Order: sequence, then C-alpha cells, then structure tokens
Amino acid sequence: MSRNVGVELDALWVRFGDFVAVRDANATITGGEFFSFLGPSGCGKTTILRTVAGFQAPGGGQVRIGGRDMAGIGPNMRPTALIFQNLALFPLMKVWENIAFSLEVKGVGKTGRRKRAEELLELIALPGAGDKLVSELSGGQRQRVAIARALCAEPDVLLLDEPLSALDLKLRQRMRAELRAIQRRVGITFIYITHDQGEALTMSDKVAVMKAGVIEQIADGRTIYNNPATPFVASFVGENNVLRGKIRAVAEGFAQVETPDGLFRGRLRTDATLQPGGDAMLFIRPEAIALGGGAENRLTATVEAEAFEGQATHLQLRAAAGQAIKMSLVNRGAVRDAHSGSCHQLVFAAEQAVVLPAGELVSE
Repeated sequence: MSRNVGVELDALWVRFGDFVAVRDANATITGGEFFSFLGPSGCGKTTILRTVAGFQAPGGGQVRIGGRDMAGIGPNMRPTALIFQNLALFPLMKVWENIAFSLEVKGVGKTGRRKRAEELLELIALPGAGDKLVSELSGGQRQRVAIARALCAEPDVLLLDEPLSALDLKLRQRMRAELRAIQRRVGITFIYITHDQGEALTMSDKVAVMKAGVIEQIADGRTIYNNPATPFVASFVGENNVLRGKIRAVAEGFAQVETPDGLFRGRLRTDATLQPGGDAMLFIRPEAIALGGGAENRLTATVEAEAFEGQATHLQLRAAAGQAIKMSLVNRGAVRDAHSGSCHQLVFAAEQAVVLPAGELVSE
C-alpha cells in the first residue's frame, strides 16, 4: 500500500470571521511519515487537519498533497481518509461490513469486499472477528476497526483526530504501540492530532508544537524535548523548571544567566541571538537535577513536598529567593534523606540546561 505521498502546508491561514485559527503555517510532511500536531485545546491543530481533508477552506496559502494544490478539490476527491474522535462505526453492521463499506459504495461485490476485509483484519491483529458486531468489541478493538475501515479506502494520507482520547490510560498506551506498528506496516503518511505529549513523542517521526494558531517548532520528539525552540515549547512538552534572569555573558555556545538565586550557565540553541543584558529564561528538566556536588550549577533549596511513585520520587522544593523547583530522583533502591523540611544543595550540568530569550510560558 505504501505510496509515500507527502503533504505541504505553504503559508496557510484559516480564519473564522475576525478570528484567526491558523496563522501562516508552514510544514513539509514527508511521504510515509508519522507526523503529529501537538498543542492545547483551541490552538488550531484540528483546523489544520480539517483543511487538509477539505472540510475547511483556507483563507490564504496552500495545501498540497503529492505536490498537487488542493484548492477547489472537495473531501471526497482527495487522497485522504479521516478518523474522527468518536470513530463513527455503524453499530448494526458486522465488523467486516464496517471495514469494507467504502468498497460497497464503489460497487465491489460481496466476495471481494469480504476478502479485503479479512486481509485488513489480519493487518490489525483481529483475525476471525469479521462476523462480530461493533458492540461486542473492546474500545481498543473498535479503534483498530476504524483504522482498517479508513485503510480500506486506500488513502495516500490517513488523518487521525485525537482517536485515542476516549480510551483509558493503559489502553491508550497499548494502542500507541499498535497504531505505530500499523503505520509502519502500511507505509502511508499518518497525520495525527493530539494534546497528549506522550502520544506525540512515542509515535511520531516529527512533531509540530502549536500555540494560538502558530506552529512554534517542528522536529523529532527528542529534539522537541531536549532542545525546545521557545519558552512555550519548553514549558508545554514535559515538566521543566524555569529560572528567569539577565544574560551576563555569552561564549562558545553557552550563556551565563544572572537570576535571584545565583549565576547559572546553560547551553544556547545554534540559532540563538541572545546578547549580554538581555532578558532570558534558563530551563532545566526535573530529572536533570541531582542532590550533592559535582556540577558547576548549584543552588540551595528546601523540600516542601515529596511523592513516591515507585520508579521515582518527585520532589517539590523552594529555593532561598522563592523559586519553586521540581526534581525527580530515580529509585535505585537506596534510601534518600529528602523528607519535607530538609535543606539540600541541588546541582545540574550546563549541558542539560537550555537558555532561551524570555517569552510566554504555557501557564501564562
């Protein structure tokens, strides 16, 4: 089935009256890629998906699929299939009939439809379930049937609008792996919409992080997490501590930031334009902070609360100048003296801290 058809967004704008839902969006989605749009509710990611599918007309720019401009081409004529949040399966049809519905619309005979449905049931690891009703399936099984039905239409691009949002946590986690495995087997382009960072980071080849209609960063998951482009991305994707201050000095890809809690050093992005005296934010992940000595960045903080979660203990601390600090200690079986009220020296390496120009955080 693999056809390696890509999708391009070229200066895409979408407006609803005076409201701008998508602002100058640019993205190149390579054929065969699992590409996710990640962001909070209302950021424009579903609007982009509906525009690619043809259900929403752009107010400016282009959507190109396989290099072809989609202007004026309706949803039923585009090489796409869309899976909605509610899946929209037909409850009175058998599973195989649901899967092969697009073939029935095309006039394919029952034997051909059943044969194709059985092939797709094998693909989604549900052999022998063709004669069941949708109501007899679990949530995860219904999800896979919806994917098979979309694939039966042989799209070049499969569009998925938060399809796992209604599932419980454990089932969502299992379906991530299954969905990614299905995508690799069929080899077509998947465009996935989610507000769940775990889904985006686990499944995607590339992730576009959005805020208020704007794409803030496009990169692979590791880059998004370890080298965020903006304060919003740094604060939205995973937990992060932020120390605000002024740039004291810049040298060899690192910057010194003067904060109320002291002078700290962190690495700069290659595209950074920070200058001494400028407002900056230094971000450090909770898991990158340690107790004790041995690193150049040090500050003293008092434990306010701790939460033991088996694999790790998560600490909430308060630095002398009032800065809240989160840190995570991996459970290696050792007893740690980090009870509430205890005072500790925290350390972190400059290589694990990212310095960015001051900007808006996700909570602001």
